[in-house]
Amino acid sequence: MLLGPKFQESYVDVIVSFLRHHVKESGRRGVVLGMSGGVDSSLVAKLCADAIGPANVVGLFLPEKPGPSQDEKDAASWAKRLGIGFRTIEIGSMVEALARQLRIAPEDRIGLGNVKARVRMIALYQLAHAENRIVIGTGNKSEQLCGYFTKFGDAGCDFLPIGDLYKTQVREMARHLGLPAAIIEKVPTAGLWPEQTDEGDLGIPYDVLDRILLGLELQLHPKEIAEKVDVDLREVERMLRLVEANVHKRKMPLIPKLGIRTLGLDWRE
Repeated sequence: MLLGPKFQESYVDVIVSFLRHHVKESGRRGVVLGMSGGVDSSLVAKLCADAIGPANVVGLFLPEKPGPSQDEKDAASWAKRLGIGFRTIEIGSMVEALARQLRIAPEDRIGLGNVKARVRMIALYQLAHAENRIVIGTGNKSEQLCGYFTKFGDAGCDFLPIGDLYKTQVREMARHLGLPAAIIEKVPTAGLWPEQTDEGDLGIPYDVLDRILLGLELQLHPKEIAEKVDVDLREVERMLRLVEANVHKRKMPLIPKLGIRTLGLDWRE
């Protein structure tokens, strides 16, 4: 039998309870999240609306260029169906100003993409500050394990409700909760440069990637994973190296231990 992560309906209740508890505990009036028109952020918007009520949720669409796009239409339409707030803030001029000041070459797609992701984070946190909200992240487990995010950019958030769901589980939960097929089936992209796709950058389809990652999570030997997933051993080893190389992106900055209890090490909070 092939290895693969499974979706359980009980996951919905766990995430909704998590959000309801932690937002209440924060003392904030609600939440804000970036909405891209993709399945991850659309699912998180739904979960937030169910957990704390649509009136307490704001989705923020952050395009680089002016003018409506299909992604914006999808995000706005879904926000309207959920009954949550929805706003658009163009960030192109901010990205251009930073890129110019930092002398980032136009062909440096990674550098420009990181700037864009961090400007998005700034916008989300400023709105959260101005309206007494907390920032909800939309990253999934597949992205977290592979380091497929910008450190202190799209990874910058207060809570990450779908961070323990693989991308394939996200899609299953989205279907279970009735998200539009057009959103669920959309080609995943971070939207950081033209024609970018997640699977193109990672070099592997999510349905294969997630089976490999689950094997790593279960601490199976790479050869066993390759057999169960029916992929080349070299692909398993490549994913293992990718996960190991991105440990630093999943942790707070390391601190050398000097005191009795050290933040991030043995001071548990």
